[in-house]
Amino acid sequence: MTFSSLFMKESRAITRAKGALLMVESIPGVKFGEIVDVWLSDGEVKRGQAIDISREATIVQVFGGVSEVDLVGSKVRCKGQTLKLPVSIDILGRVFNGMGDPIDGGSPVVAEDYLDINGEPINPVSRVPPAEFIETGISAIDGLNALVRGQKLPIFSGSGLPHNRIAAQIIRQATVRSKEEKFAIVFAAIGVSYDHAAFFMSSLEQTGARERTVAFINTASDPVIERISTPRLALTAGEYLAWKQGMHVLVILTDMTNYCEALRELSAMRDEIPSRRGYPGYMYTDLATIYERAGRISGKEGSVTIVPILTMPDDDITHPIPDLTGYITEGQIVLSRDLERKGIYPPIDVFLSLSRMMKEGIGPGQTREDHNNVFMQLYAAYAEGCDLREMSTIIGAEALGERDRIYLMNADSFEREFISQGEFEKREVEDTLDIGWRLFSALPEEDLKLISEELIRKYLPKYRNLNATTTSQS
Repeated sequence: MTFSSLFMKESRAITRAKGALLMVESIPGVKFGEIVDVWLSDGEVKRGQAIDISREATIVQVFGGVSEVDLVGSKVRCKGQTLKLPVSIDILGRVFNGMGDPIDGGSPVVAEDYLDINGEPINPVSRVPPAEFIETGISAIDGLNALVRGQKLPIFSGSGLPHNRIAAQIIRQATVRSKEEKFAIVFAAIGVSYDHAAFFMSSLEQTGARERTVAFINTASDPVIERISTPRLALTAGEYLAWKQGMHVLVILTDMTNYCEALRELSAMRDEIPSRRGYPGYMYTDLATIYERAGRISGKEGSVTIVPILTMPDDDITHPIPDLTGYITEGQIVLSRDLERKGIYPPIDVFLSLSRMMKEGIGPGQTREDHNNVFMQLYAAYAEGCDLREMSTIIGAEALGERDRIYLMNADSFEREFISQGEFEKREVEDTLDIGWRLFSALPEEDLKLISEELIRKYLPKYRNLNATTTSQS
């Protein structure tokens, strides 16, 4: 059999083009998600993916659009494989596009293996619950919403809020506490502007974090279909580093709202019946296939932790994207526009934020013995101060008693000293807890009811200084 006859046997004619989709004559044996070549009449070859198959037709999504496709002269040919990422330890320090091709000017990756970007589900019996602390160097996260290995902890932001700066800061600063354990970061920028892409890349270069980072950059001008593959490529790289190289991997995905918008756009192209606000009814399941790739596996040294970042349209936390994300993940970190207006960075809303796995990663042997008590007492004091702040707007601060004015000032101090910190300021968790104790020193000692007397005597500044003086004299 000649090459040309083999080609014609495997090729199929295109019957219709719409957006990034091609309707092709039914291809026998083609599988869902299989990669195909689209041969144009001028000899150019584009890649595509089979996204719907039936006896009547096969629908192909083309990477790069279909504007050059000639329905008469173009053909589609199966490749017999899904989209795969070439992996080896050399992917560390590299930058790829939304198709997994290097864009940093370096040579192609010498592959140790080729992994399907859809991954393989973790056997529930093999799953180990998320645990063990990951330090981000940000007090509002480490102190109040601790991130642990294997967790899924999203950041809910709004348009114009500094989520990109926070993402870059986490990339620079995040680490595991044990010096013997290997740690890596996989970063995926989904549908970002050129300015934001340049910001992330310059941040990696300037701080030296690039050596331990694998980056996937998909800009707003790239084909929509690449927004669907970008987070999956990033997670495939993370899984390789975790399960094959024994590393603890933190995967940061920004902005998942752009991913969901791409999902809605492609769904509309396929004439699917829309669900809430025009998003496809399977968006929950689709997001779960991404987020549930986080975890720890029994017998494996590594772990995959995911921090997806999404912007809430109109700051609406009930919007389908944050709503569905919240059902799948284990908490959320919410950015506050009110704190941002006050000039506080990072503007993390303490009351709306929550890490459901926090207690699995704090305490003796992981952070410090007083962590949980400090966490609860800070919440209690700040909540009382915020209530008094609202009251003072009605009756005036002068009408408050002495104790109430102390708590009112303490709430302001909490925002300025604990939540607020420099963009390039990395705080060890011990420093974060010590800031909490300094705030407690301004409160009546009898009000520290959520902390044991033993811990108060050990960590409250006036007793700590007294103990240090006694020790030095003896």
